[in-house]
Amino acid sequence: MYKVTSKLKTFAIALMVVGALFTAVGFWAVPSSQAEVQQMIDDDAAAHGGAHGMESNEHGLAEDAHMEAGHVAAPSSEEHVTDDAHAGGHDDDHAMHMYHQLQNRPWSAVYIAAFFFFMIGLGSLAFLALQKVSQAGWSPVLFRVMEGISSYILPGGIIMFILLLLSGLHFNHIFVWMEEGVDVLGNENYDAIIAAKTGYLNVPFWLFRAGAFIVGWNLYLWNIRRFGLKQDEAKDGDISWYKKGFKHSAMFLVFFIVTESIMSWDWIMSLDPHWFSTLFGWYVFASMFVSGITTIALVTIFLKSKGYLEFVNDSHIHDLAKFMFGISIFWTYLWFSQFMLIWYANIPEEVTYFVTRIQDYNILFFGMVAINFLFPLLILMNSDFKRVNWFVVTAGLFIIIGHYLDIYVMVMPATVGESWFIGFPEIGSFLFFAGLFIFYIFRTISKTPLIPKGDPFLGESKHFHY
Repeated sequence: MYKVTSKLKTFAIALMVVGALFTAVGFWAVPSSQAEVQQMIDDDAAAHGGAHGMESNEHGLAEDAHMEAGHVAAPSSEEHVTDDAHAGGHDDDHAMHMYHQLQNRPWSAVYIAAFFFFMIGLGSLAFLALQKVSQAGWSPVLFRVMEGISSYILPGGIIMFILLLLSGLHFNHIFVWMEEGVDVLGNENYDAIIAAKTGYLNVPFWLFRAGAFIVGWNLYLWNIRRFGLKQDEAKDGDISWYKKGFKHSAMFLVFFIVTESIMSWDWIMSLDPHWFSTLFGWYVFASMFVSGITTIALVTIFLKSKGYLEFVNDSHIHDLAKFMFGISIFWTYLWFSQFMLIWYANIPEEVTYFVTRIQDYNILFFGMVAINFLFPLLILMNSDFKRVNWFVVTAGLFIIIGHYLDIYVMVMPATVGESWFIGFPEIGSFLFFAGLFIFYIFRTISKTPLIPKGDPFLGESKHFHY
């Protein structure tokens, strides 16, 4: 039995406390009114010499050009007043747009971190189900670790549903398709594309899907964990509970493949409701899967360093590292396929997704691709390196950071646009959910024996050598 140490508990709680404080500061620092945002814009313009200061945003140059052209071409005072009024309205629109972006920033930071750690748990659960269905002989000694990491989908799922509910209740403006009047013809917010999708993108149906998915995933987790513990108590030769786990895992994988794709459309892709990609579900799955497997490897190495998991050897670590390497290559293939096809076709309504990210998030966009591809490739390509713990840990940390940035680049351009920054809310949210994740999964791991003694493949797993 593993026992959570006081140092680990203190560390996790400290992360949560610091993270909560940083996040609170992020929410507190948000401008409280449009007038405050306008004052910020005016102060920035004055600090940089008037109109020159407006070059820091995409609307500034257009506004200056418009005003200059209007002044030259308008000899009458009436037309000049009209131009001034138009320019003033443009200023108001820009201030309102920026106001919503800045308000969205702490919400988006919380959403990214909540989703990221939830997807680690869900990815680990999918990997566990895959091991059960494939009847893999190498992995049973790792089942309790997989179950512990997967257990986070319960609190993580509840948090995600609360965030989705708050969005549906208009506590934020993260999902633009939820704005009032977007589907009402004649309304100033009317959007023909969004209006055509309201049969699917409507808050009640959207929340119902989210709730059904979260319940379904947690139901499988509860069953597979219960079946494993029942199998441990079964008589020698009785594998009835193992067979039940096999059947439930097969059904879950079918359920998971469908629901994970829909979840990625609902929770991530709908942030950009004008854009879609047929590869997006697989793309998010790859990120989820490799993050889950990487976390399994990191937790396994940690427990092994503390004297637990005596039957885990470098061959088990080698196999986990192979999955980390392979799925990283798979993720890169999906990223390139999605990017290359859309970029080469250059269809405006499709390519705008990447144009926004390249223009406003250039370093992060290409940086996370380099982190998620090059580091696993260079570190884990050598077969011998896959057996060395510190190589695997190094690659794993890069993978975790890289895929957090991947989620960041998926969400932030749609919610805050060019008003992004990595500061208090982003760091605070990551720390809080990291602390919660660590606290919860190790607490779950400590509740049951680390070795599933009733698994029929346990003997093969104990003596696994590659």
